[in-house]
Amino acid sequence: MGWGLQFPACPGAGGRGKMAEYLASIFGTEKDKVNCSFYFKIGACRHGDRCSRLHNRPTFSQTIVLLNLYRNPQNTAQSADGSHCHVSDVEVQEHYDNFFQEVFTELEEKYGEIEEMNVCDNLGDHLVGNVYVKFRREEDAERAVGELNNRWFNGQAVRAELSPVTDFRESCCRQYEMGECTRGGFCNFMHLRPISRELRRQLYGQSWRRRAPSPSRSHDQPRGKKRQRSPDHRYGRF
Repeated sequence: MGWGLQFPACPGAGGRGKMAEYLASIFGTEKDKVNCSFYFKIGACRHGDRCSRLHNRPTFSQTIVLLNLYRNPQNTAQSADGSHCHVSDVEVQEHYDNFFQEVFTELEEKYGEIEEMNVCDNLGDHLVGNVYVKFRREEDAERAVGELNNRWFNGQAVRAELSPVTDFRESCCRQYEMGECTRGGFCNFMHLRPISRELRRQLYGQSWRRRAPSPSRSHDQPRGKKRQRSPDHRYGRF
């Protein structure tokens, strides 16, 4: 009956307590027949709204996801006749580093300190190009989502939402990290594309932190002075 779960008969408050403990212990796991374990772990599910299990969207979180924001040029490059253009690995890494630095720097300067940022290199529609940004403060993440949904980046509207993901060790594909994933780009766990070591030192190093604007907000400008934006801001930076 019901969800197919059977519990031992435990009358009274003690029984209810044991049931609550059991439900809490399986929440977000494969044993949970109510809540989607994939959405809980990676903030996305290949079934989307058709999923038979619940996607518990967080009302507060340190992490936001920018859906399908990154476009790998190796997957999108085509010539005028529709044939595929070759893009070297070196060119792809340079393109990716530039993208990562622009997004990371822009979001940290506007909304607050970033603990971690990760970009999916999967090919499945629910993960392709997803950018996960974990802020140090939940209120910064909430404000970022509110403002970014009114922004554009490289000609596409930004779609941002709070994400349940806080521990990327549980969401990423271990086999991919070891170069052994047999499912390739259509794996249901995150294939996190790495940035260059030099860029990592620049963005996460202590020397860069000392130069970065403080979370007390360099973007809180005096009243009457508005930030000037280029006429083509909808098709370039945020």
